[in-house]
Amino acid sequence: MKRKRTSAADASLAPRVVLITLDNHVSGAWSRAASSVSRRVAGLQVSSHAATDWDRDPAALERAVAAIAEGDIIIVTMLFLEPHIEAVRSALTARRESCDALICCMSAPEIMRLTRMGRFKMDGEATGALALLKRLRGGGDKTGRSAGAQQMSMLRRLPRLLRFIPGTAQDVRAYFLTLQYWLAGSETNLSRLMAFLIQRYATNISETHRNALPYEPPVEYPDTGLYHRDIPDRITADTKVLKQRARGTKGTVGLLLMRSYALSGNSAHYDAVIAALESRGLRVIPAFASGLDARPAVNAFFMERGAPIVDAVISLTGFSLVGGPAYNDTDAAQALLEKLDVPYLSVQGLEFQSLQDWEASSIGLMPVEATMMVAIPELDGATGSMVFGGRSEIAAGDQFDMQPAPERIDRLADRVARLVALRHAPVEARKVAIVLFNFPPNSGATGTAAHLSVFESLFNTLVAMRDEGYHVELPENHEALRDALLQGNAKQYGAEANVLTRIPVDHHVRTETWLEEIEAQWGPAPGKEWSDGQSLFVLGQQFGNVMVGVQPPMGYEGDPMRMLFEGGLAPTHAFAAFYRWIREEFSADAVLHFGTHGSLEFMPGKQVGLSGRCWPDRLIADLPNVYLYAANNPSEGLIAKRRAASTLVSYLTPPVTHSDLYRHLLDLRSALDHWRQRPADLESAAEGAMVDAAISLAARCELCEADTRWPAEQWTEQMNRLREQLDEIEQSLIPYGLHVVGKPMGEVDRHELLLAMAESGGARQLDPDQFRHHLAAGDSDPFAAWLADHMAGDDDAAHDLATTLLRASVTLGEDHELKAILRALAGRFIPPVKGGDVLRAPEILPTGRNLHGFDPFRLPASFAQAEGRRQAEQLLARHQAETNVLPESVALVLWGTDNLKTEGVSIAQALALLGAEPRHDSYGRVVGARLLPLEDLGRPRIDVLVTLSGIFRDLLPTQTQLLAEATWLAATADENPDLNFVRKHVLAYQAEHGGDIESAALRVFSNAEGAYGSNVNLMLDSGRWEDEEELADCYTQRKGFAYDRHGRVSQQSDLLNRVLVDVDLAYQNLDSVELGVTTVDHYFGTLGGISRAVQRARGERVPVYIADHTAGGAGRVRTLNEQVALETRTRLLNPKWYESMLDHGYEGVRQIEAHITNTMGWSATTGDVSPWVYQKLSETFVLDDDMRRRLAKLNPVSAARLANRLIEAQERQYWGADDDSIDALKRAGEDLEDFLEGVTGEVAA
Repeated sequence: MKRKRTSAADASLAPRVVLITLDNHVSGAWSRAASSVSRRVAGLQVSSHAATDWDRDPAALERAVAAIAEGDIIIVTMLFLEPHIEAVRSALTARRESCDALICCMSAPEIMRLTRMGRFKMDGEATGALALLKRLRGGGDKTGRSAGAQQMSMLRRLPRLLRFIPGTAQDVRAYFLTLQYWLAGSETNLSRLMAFLIQRYATNISETHRNALPYEPPVEYPDTGLYHRDIPDRITADTKVLKQRARGTKGTVGLLLMRSYALSGNSAHYDAVIAALESRGLRVIPAFASGLDARPAVNAFFMERGAPIVDAVISLTGFSLVGGPAYNDTDAAQALLEKLDVPYLSVQGLEFQSLQDWEASSIGLMPVEATMMVAIPELDGATGSMVFGGRSEIAAGDQFDMQPAPERIDRLADRVARLVALRHAPVEARKVAIVLFNFPPNSGATGTAAHLSVFESLFNTLVAMRDEGYHVELPENHEALRDALLQGNAKQYGAEANVLTRIPVDHHVRTETWLEEIEAQWGPAPGKEWSDGQSLFVLGQQFGNVMVGVQPPMGYEGDPMRMLFEGGLAPTHAFAAFYRWIREEFSADAVLHFGTHGSLEFMPGKQVGLSGRCWPDRLIADLPNVYLYAANNPSEGLIAKRRAASTLVSYLTPPVTHSDLYRHLLDLRSALDHWRQRPADLESAAEGAMVDAAISLAARCELCEADTRWPAEQWTEQMNRLREQLDEIEQSLIPYGLHVVGKPMGEVDRHELLLAMAESGGARQLDPDQFRHHLAAGDSDPFAAWLADHMAGDDDAAHDLATTLLRASVTLGEDHELKAILRALAGRFIPPVKGGDVLRAPEILPTGRNLHGFDPFRLPASFAQAEGRRQAEQLLARHQAETNVLPESVALVLWGTDNLKTEGVSIAQALALLGAEPRHDSYGRVVGARLLPLEDLGRPRIDVLVTLSGIFRDLLPTQTQLLAEATWLAATADENPDLNFVRKHVLAYQAEHGGDIESAALRVFSNAEGAYGSNVNLMLDSGRWEDEEELADCYTQRKGFAYDRHGRVSQQSDLLNRVLVDVDLAYQNLDSVELGVTTVDHYFGTLGGISRAVQRARGERVPVYIADHTAGGAGRVRTLNEQVALETRTRLLNPKWYESMLDHGYEGVRQIEAHITNTMGWSATTGDVSPWVYQKLSETFVLDDDMRRRLAKLNPVSAARLANRLIEAQERQYWGADDDSIDALKRAGEDLEDFLEGVTGEVAA
């Protein structure tokens, strides 16, 4: 290598060495190494710069860029995130040819290609010696070693092989030696690395100093080994060393560490975790592996002779089990974890913020941390996310070194100790608390859950526990179980359910740690909830060692003013006392939250990465928490997993079936069939009579007005239209009943569901009998051939579909959920599965697995982008067909669940309307947005006001910023405002109000950090509101927080109200058969809420559209009025649907009542429900004496609420009932109230 000559004048100068890396984990060792080398090279200037500092400290980025501009030897490692890459890429490019050496390793390809060391440039062709670099990518070999082991072996061999090859090969050798030094990054090796690079490449150095830096090879350490601060040299590969420390332990915990932290001496956070676990009597095996594949460490130290020797595994790495920040192999990770069959926790050491930043933050982990350190490990099956350490701004000593978070580590150690104890506890001695939900309170909803027949499922669970060896005192059947819980002594105490125990107020005051915070919000103990003034009630019943309790209400459900302004500061006295009693008085070994979903996980606190000040963490404490959760709701399940330390066990949603026709709809179809079969020479008068008969029947079905008359030339067209409406009703898919845990799906229901799955998979016009025949035969080849005939001859798709259906047929006929509950309660591993809808994603089968979401770095997926564009154009076409104009602004509601299930279709819709698409980095990860050229878009950009659910905001922070960036790009694009409605409206706002364009372009709104929901639904349920303007106020107050492209949040209620003025339509997708717009109150709470707010802002109503994509295929965009009418006909008024609900008794009545309440919610928020809906509902459920008595007997509280809701709808003038109907309805309501008083009359006494 040719070196620059140095003179006596410049001999005093010394090189400048610059390290640019992801984080500070080697900064302390690097600093100490620099001091060592400086003693041999006078005047040496060494600096290190961590990309994780740049976002929160712009001055740190300025220092890094300045150092690059003057650096002589620049080392760049671990830059793989686009913001970090783009922050320094131009500076590195500019300095590349003028510095002495630029060494880029273990980074994104665009950074790696900047490497220049002597004659070796990474951007050259991969030929000759350079081709050896490709060997480091790993892959299988005949020894069965992991990719990491192969790479380290190759890395050691290559410098020896290249040593005697002249020319460029010596620079390639230097590159590999640099990797070797870095990957074994102890202080010694970092010092030798620095000396090696200076000696070889520095030009600004005297020969005296150069000669003082002889080559010293990298010190080699075990690739896979053990770490402990109390053993000689702190690192060993000898398991006997650790075994000598462990005597009389209560169990064994495997810890996975980062080798680089252990080698660099930056391990105080590891030491604290090890010490905390050991202090609880646990044997700890702290292991590491080279690279980012932990399998060698697991196989070497956590297993013996192929069997696990640990009771739990905790990853302290912050990465997936197999892979790192740039990739992950979830299949390999899951296979290993299933083999271990122990709880697997992944906890976080903070690198992107300080411990003080995290403590002060309302969100907890930053978006990149939540994605990389929580969401990705969850794909492996990890649970228990928790911060355990990080950088400290106030710690003594080296500010770069990691510090423990003592309170969090104590919580972690306590939780792990409880999990280990659970595994070792005799089954007959284990005590389990099962928590049922009660929302809304006082509504006949005690013990209900989404899509689940709770009491039948609970009874089956108790039977299974008894058979497993638990001490369970079983009631006779599920009805007796329900009565024991809901009745018992409830009358005596005026309670909603049996009072299991009373907690004296003075005991609560003495034992409640956070009493002051609770009293600050709810007043002195015991408060108003679940109390007799002297004590707090714990509602439930005990069945041997199993306690079944009812979760107390949140406390503000019936208070509109609190709903409007309260962010939620503390749970009620009753809520806190309930969980404390379970932990400390009942002394549960584990808790099982039964069904989707409760309130614990939505208590105030950080979004993810909770602290000891967060209420979910305080309440669940160290108690092992198992959560039975609906398979189709991954988003809310992830909230429970991350905020309440839950292990999820998925349960199936109900079977689906076609709605079919009933009553007058059947008569109408017969009339239409008769018309179709009429003789060709039929006289006109006879034809007219047939048309009149059809009109009469259609009017009775509310498909046309009674006085409708069609000209003869329209008869065929209008009769065909009626037939199309009937076909839509008949073929609509509806949920059939409720799911029962422990009861495999019956053959008839299974065939109906599988038929719907086949249709969703692309098969058309299948004969049900032939379909059942192929399922029974179980032979995939003839089945696939038959399906191909109904799938446009697509043989490959037909074969895949046949295989899926046959596998699903077997799985649906088996019980996997009870087994999984028992496994979870025994402290065993629950394999992960992506949540979703069984029609779209049959891979959710079998259920009984731990739900996770989709990789956030891949959202929206490529197919979702194409589908989102198609659906966006479908929406625009429907609106133009109605109004003859293109909308300038669309209000779009996005939920976390829908986007996780569809892999981001709704996100893609928003981007498509804006004329934007995701931007990807070199790893294929979504990192931002980019605009499509207007000429490619072919229409103006639509202004999109995006309302996010709080859960979307929590789970998809990257996508939140993506949407905000897309709107900002559109607002700042140099385009004609007539072709860019975003820019048009932003400029108009600035002209009116001034301000900067960054604020004026805000279009992504949600709740304040840590808050959830619009609360419009809760306000409506309470009935304590005067007019619809209050609902609009509630919405804009709760949802008036804007999120910008940097992830910052600010309250922008005034901006929101101004943006609402421009909105031309409101819109939301419907993606699951189980969830219609009248099924859950969140639909009218969000889409209805924003519609009401738009109406107030504009002074007029705008169209509300629902895109129904529940059955696959092209889908259909309907008006809200059309959608509510369809659901009313196919569900509420359909005997097939309501009888399937009433088969489940108590819970079925509650489901019917909820649908009616939600229907009224749409009237209140949009005014777009036809009056006939209420008339028919009244006739079906209240004015029919037999049905009314039946409902009252099954669930008197819900039955009375149902009647009162219909009366309220009339009083609020949502339907124009005649006087006779009103009188009959009120009498029926009084009848139900009398019946209810007969059941609970003593309460008022």
